[in-house]
Amino acid sequence: MAAHAGEKAQESGDFRCAHCHQRVHVTKGKTIPSCPHCGHKTYDTRENEPGRRS
Repeated sequence: MAAHAGEKAQESGDFRCAHCHQRVHVTKGKTIPSCPHCGHKTYDTRENEPGRRS
């Protein structure tokens, strides 16, 4: 699952930057930002989704 800055989050969760692996929390329906740590625009995973067991 890749997500990109500027897209709307389909689900809430912590998005992990594909470049520096920092995480940013985004709520469902909100615009995904560029990574606040390095500015990269691609996220490779989403974790800690509410209601989802890991």
